[in-house]
Amino acid sequence: MRAIKGAGTDESLLIELFASRSNHQIKALCDAYLSETGRSLNHDLKSEVSGDFEKTLLTLAEVQSNPFSFCGLNGKRDETSTVDAAKAKEDAKILYEAGEKKWGTDESKFIDILCHRSVPQLRQTLVEYKSLSGRTLQESIEREMSGRLEDILVAIGTTESTLRRIIVSRSELDLQDIKAEYKKLYGCSLYSAI
Repeated sequence: MRAIKGAGTDESLLIELFASRSNHQIKALCDAYLSETGRSLNHDLKSEVSGDFEKTLLTLAEVQSNPFSFCGLNGKRDETSTVDAAKAKEDAKILYEAGEKKWGTDESKFIDILCHRSVPQLRQTLVEYKSLSGRTLQESIEREMSGRLEDILVAIGTTESTLRRIIVSRSELDLQDIKAEYKKLYGCSLYSAI
């Protein structure tokens, strides 16, 4: 993985990789890294990043307790498509009370919710958060946090950044198919919708 290979760490690439990948893709990334380097990605991530940024990356990859796991990582983000409106409201309240409403910020609440909820569930939480606080979650994260932690949480918690990540990460793989499917589903081009 070139993000942590050699001198320096490409934290932007780490954000891109972990904030936008499915559990299956994280597992494949982990297996490929082990095969290429002979080392676990978990170990190398811990040696390259630190603090709440490290905690967020490892939460997205979810450290596995199974001692027989050679990789040490296995994404645990909920990937269901169902949305629990009451849970979204509860999560929005937890996020509000962990940030905007208190002196100081409880980053662990943001990390836990943003790293474990499904994308559809997070979308509903974003709606509930704006209703509760009068601000978007992105605005609150930008007001309450800084540095790479802010960058990764914004990447996870905003629809715009998700769209940007998908377009960039899929551009050389299947973006043409995505554009065709979008036009079929919505009757207009992806370009005009953006």
